[in-house]
Amino acid sequence: MKRKRFSEERIIGVLKENEAGAKVDDLCRRHGISTTTFYAWRKRYGGLEVSEVRRLRQLESENARLKKIVADQLLARSALKELLATGKAPGQAQSCGR
Repeated sequence: MKRKRFSEERIIGVLKENEAGAKVDDLCRRHGISTTTFYAWRKRYGGLEVSEVRRLRQLESENARLKKIVADQLLARSALKELLATGKAPGQAQSCGR
């Protein structure tokens, strides 16, 4: 998994410097990031405060957890439908044909 070098606080700080008038190229050179990274940060975190970013991260993790629950429920539902369609109860042994 990719390691994060910059905290949300630091990212917001870089974006605030740009809003204050610093040039993107100078900021990128000073902080050791690419311009692509800067614009990706601006797209994701632009206009947010640190507390809002923390809340966003919390909501994203909750959303991921809920999506996993829904996926598990859909899988279980699909398995039950398939089981009902075959007409066999769970644990019921198949006959050998003798």
